[in-house]
Amino acid sequence: MKPEKRLQWLSYLPNIITVSRIIALAPLLWCMWHKQYQTALIITFFAGISDGLDGYLAKRFGWQGWWGGILDPLADKTMMMGCYAVMVWQEVMPLWLFVMVVVRDMTIVLGTTYYHFKIDKLKQAKPTFWSKCNTLLQILLLLFLLLKLAEWWSPPFPMSWFFYLVGFTTLSSGFQYVLIGRKMAKQEHRLC
Repeated sequence: MKPEKRLQWLSYLPNIITVSRIIALAPLLWCMWHKQYQTALIITFFAGISDGLDGYLAKRFGWQGWWGGILDPLADKTMMMGCYAVMVWQEVMPLWLFVMVVVRDMTIVLGTTYYHFKIDKLKQAKPTFWSKCNTLLQILLLLFLLLKLAEWWSPPFPMSWFFYLVGFTTLSSGFQYVLIGRKMAKQEHRLC
């Protein structure tokens, strides 16, 4: 057997790492539910490292594929939504912010699906800079809350300020996607 064939399984490594992140969601949410925030923070830390590692491997070695493009954002969003849901249930995070994040993400998914199947096939979906800022702030919010709950660090500002900041970027990036989608649809209709 050729050495290239024997090492071909390595190309699945980014997806294996991503799946392990999805599996880690169960113990993470269990720890959060039982208020074992220090352990939850450690799991979150390793999930963050694995997210960076799978992305690096996929890009560095050209191991990017369709499955990875689906699994990676799915793992990230599932983890974020699960953690946010537990925090809302424990009254650590306001319900309005959780609803806003869910509605934004569902709007993007439904709009993208509609465009793909009814207007034109999407070749590639790239997040906007503002959306990346929103994602970063959502991750920082989760991290700040876990650090505070684990009693490892307290932010030097009221968390309510950060809730409003995340709410603003969530709402505005959602509107940005809606406007981009409408513009793409109008351009496609003009071409027809």
